[in-house]
Amino acid sequence: MPRIFSFRGKTIEDLQSMKIDDFVMLLNSRERRSFKRQGMDYKRLVAKADKIKKSGSEKIVRTRTREAVILPSWVGMKFGVHNGKEFKELLIAPEMLGHRLGEFVFPIKHVVHSAPGIRATRGSKFLAVK
Repeated sequence: MPRIFSFRGKTIEDLQSMKIDDFVMLLNSRERRSFKRQGMDYKRLVAKADKIKKSGSEKIVRTRTREAVILPSWVGMKFGVHNGKEFKELLIAPEMLGHRLGEFVFPIKHVVHSAPGIRATRGSKFLAVK
């Protein structure tokens, strides 16, 4: 039996039919406060996302606003979030509601060293790994 998603007791359909102000009241205090004090970048992002959603196209919404709180109307949309070097593609899932865009696109890449080996020093590259 598939699990039905709920956010604070509301289904995704209920959340998408809500006004933004009502949804904001369901958020944590930090997200609620940042949403109240939003800047022009965030307002432009919301307007741009709504415009693309209404047009029905599958375009990616590119943004540098990593601190934007994810809204229910964005579920299923693709965002290109800037990580400091490039835009990483992010598909919004219902479980991401109330979080910020930057939480899902990391600015640092995990470094994988290749040559010498485990706990590498220059001399240990000649030792057998097994």
